[in-house]
Amino acid sequence: MENLHIPATTTSPEVDFRFDQHALSIRGESYPENAAAFYAPIIEQMRKYLAANAGAEITIDVALTYFNSSSTKMLFSIFDALDQAAESGSRVSMNWYRDEEDETIAEFGEELKADFRAIEFTDRPIAQQGK
Repeated sequence: MENLHIPATTTSPEVDFRFDQHALSIRGESYPENAAAFYAPIIEQMRKYLAANAGAEITIDVALTYFNSSSTKMLFSIFDALDQAAESGSRVSMNWYRDEEDETIAEFGEELKADFRAIEFTDRPIAQQGK
């Protein structure tokens, strides 16, 4: 399966899914005009990958500094697919990177941990330079 890389824009995150290395990454801000249109091909590719790689050890790095409510729905679709894969025998580890002072992103990470129990969740607060 071909890897998937979508460069970041001012309104959408960088998506770097290295399927051959079982390493997925989403970084930046996510508030595209049409979140469903942006995320649909990403979710489709990821589902194909998961179906073909049952039992894989998958790491997903998420470093989002902002995302709107429509992006949240799409992100939940991604995490739900990963959670289902984990329940079916894959090992899924999520690194949740966030500014150590960003309570909103921290709380969302806690929600993810509670909602998607099969994913091994690690909160990774980052100290910002110059503070």
